[in-house]
Amino acid sequence: MSGFNYSSFNKSNKMNAVPPPSSLTAPSVPKRLNAVPPPSSMGTGIRHSAIPPPTTGLSKQGYSTMTAISQNALTASWGTGSRKRAVTEDEYFDQDDEEQVPELAYIPAPDSPTRLEMNRKRSGDDDNDDDDDPLDAFMAGIEAQVQKESQNVGSSAQSQQQAVRNDLEEEDIEESYYRYMEENPNAGVLPVEEDGIEIEYDEDGNPIPPDKKRIIDPLPPIDHSEIEYQPFQKNFYIEHPEIKLLSKNKASELLKTYDLHVSGNDIPKPVASFAHFGFDSKLLKAIVKAEYSSPTPIQAQAVPCAMMGRDVLGIAQTGSGKTAAFLWPLLKHVSVQKPVEEGEGPIALILAPTRELALQIYNEAKKFAKVYDLRVICAYGGGSKWEQTLALQEGAEIVVATPGRIIDHVKGGATNLQRVTFLVLDEADRMFELGFEPQVRSVCNHVRPDRQTLLFSATFRYKIERLAKDALHDPIKISQGTTGQANEDITQHALLLPTQEAKRDWLFGKLVELLSAGSVLIFVTKKLDAEKVAKDLLVKEYDCLLLHGDMEQAERNKVITAFKKQEVPLMVATDVAARGLDIPHIRTVINYDIARDIDTHTHRVGRTGRAGMQGTAYTLLTFKDKEFAGHIVKNLEAAHQQVPQEVMDLALQSSWFRSQKLKSKKENPNVGGIGLGFKAKPSAMRGFVASSSGNLSTSPAAPPPSTKGPATNRLTAMKEAFKAQYMNQFTASSESPPPPPPSQRKKKSRWE
Repeated sequence: MSGFNYSSFNKSNKMNAVPPPSSLTAPSVPKRLNAVPPPSSMGTGIRHSAIPPPTTGLSKQGYSTMTAISQNALTASWGTGSRKRAVTEDEYFDQDDEEQVPELAYIPAPDSPTRLEMNRKRSGDDDNDDDDDPLDAFMAGIEAQVQKESQNVGSSAQSQQQAVRNDLEEEDIEESYYRYMEENPNAGVLPVEEDGIEIEYDEDGNPIPPDKKRIIDPLPPIDHSEIEYQPFQKNFYIEHPEIKLLSKNKASELLKTYDLHVSGNDIPKPVASFAHFGFDSKLLKAIVKAEYSSPTPIQAQAVPCAMMGRDVLGIAQTGSGKTAAFLWPLLKHVSVQKPVEEGEGPIALILAPTRELALQIYNEAKKFAKVYDLRVICAYGGGSKWEQTLALQEGAEIVVATPGRIIDHVKGGATNLQRVTFLVLDEADRMFELGFEPQVRSVCNHVRPDRQTLLFSATFRYKIERLAKDALHDPIKISQGTTGQANEDITQHALLLPTQEAKRDWLFGKLVELLSAGSVLIFVTKKLDAEKVAKDLLVKEYDCLLLHGDMEQAERNKVITAFKKQEVPLMVATDVAARGLDIPHIRTVINYDIARDIDTHTHRVGRTGRAGMQGTAYTLLTFKDKEFAGHIVKNLEAAHQQVPQEVMDLALQSSWFRSQKLKSKKENPNVGGIGLGFKAKPSAMRGFVASSSGNLSTSPAAPPPSTKGPATNRLTAMKEAFKAQYMNQFTASSESPPPPPPSQRKKKSRWE
């Protein structure tokens, strides 16, 4: 700043922004170091400018010098008023970048709260001045990180060149996996939800549906000693005066008329009319309204036994009224107990093997339960589990269920079996065939031990006998006719046809005649074959319904309802309709394909001829069915039906049937699970298995048994067996005597 030539600038003064006027430099006036000169009134009347007038700042060459240029610029910018002195270059770079802005627009009063707060902040700022600048710290961190990464890059490049690992101390992927499994031992072993099932595909890329068979775990065991059960009444039977007057001989004749075989202790006499049951008028009116005219044989004996509170084991033909035989005593048993409240379990539980049979029993029970204002619930697989759960939680006196679904509801807490005092097992053999034996046994074990249990079936096997021994207490055993025998009210025809096309032609040629008599039910073994037969019927302009196991439950119910209402008189079905389908207007059953076993065949035929009505059944055989033809012949003979000669010839081609036919021509054939190689076992439960005497006689002169039933003429059978054994080992004498044996020297006795 030496270029500024101020004439009045005194070097001895301190560095003021603007030099004071010359009048203030007099000795009479004290010096005042003001940034702005005082007004002219304070002086001697002479006006002093802050900047001296410019001089001629021209060089020798005629150009303006730097001093002149600066002086002219200051003169143009400041004018004649008082202005702040321009800062020098050193002052410019020394001052702060940011302009100091006052915190407040006023100066707080001393010792005021605001003033004290300002002082405290200033003292804190003074303390923080010694710390590092945040920006500097941030930049220093970035530099350190860059330096570290550069070192890592260099070390990795060196390690790659030297092929030496420097990461041995670090945890690799495998080590981290082992550490994770140690910290989480249950990882990956949690149960997978059904929605997450992995879908498999075949070779063509089509998804393979998962197996629908799901293993249902039985109910866990329960300790009944820890539960306090309320007592209940079992015996409601009051013997009618007319039944009291019956003698033992008359009762035995009535049993022979019904073709019933009864065993057990304290057996009540059979009845002949609904009035003998001792029902009240309301139930009798409902029975008459349901078009029941008189008790069937199984009802005549089973209802009095159940009304006495006894356990019953009933074996009867299909369509013989087994459902009503356990429903009427059940209603009387439930009606005398207090109603079920919300959250309580049912009083009566009926187990059925299939959905169709469960719905059939449910509809029948609901028809009679409304007489006593009892609630009935049907719980079966395929129905809405949520709706069934709500209904069970509200409470119902009677529950009809399949084994798997009732177990699901008990495990889910929707219901319990503590109040069950009346248990019914219907078609128990079918439940065992479906693999429900553990489930059925667990349900029986969950019901109180002093319950009343009824078991009904059309066939009887060894597994059912074992279940009866475990689940029933001192039962009364009732058997009608031959075990597993088809209903004699059904006229059966067995036809031998050469090919499947011949079956199809016979069906189309006979169908118009059969439909004129009533509804027709056609049984086919496989689902694909059932769809094919139904399609062929539709092509021939026959309206028909289709029923098989792959259909949804709602659709199956719709089909059965339409068939019951006779909206369509023709239905093609697999064996899902073989049991429990009670439709009275079915007049004809056609076994288009043979059944898997003789029991299923018996149930198929039993879909017609219900409740004493007449029916017709046709079984279509081909030459490849020779092994099953023997069972068909035995079934026809047991039902006293005519056996065609060509069917008999086909059956005789089977070795087992031919050998059995030659051994026992006069015996009543064993059906219903008692086949070749059967040996009767000494058991109290065997007493009502028909024709289990084991007669080994092959002599045509053997006297026929005088009466029907088990253990008939065993003495005669034993005599014939010994006689046959004797005749096999007997050697007849000849006219010439046999040569004498060679002489041997005998020692003389003491008496000679």
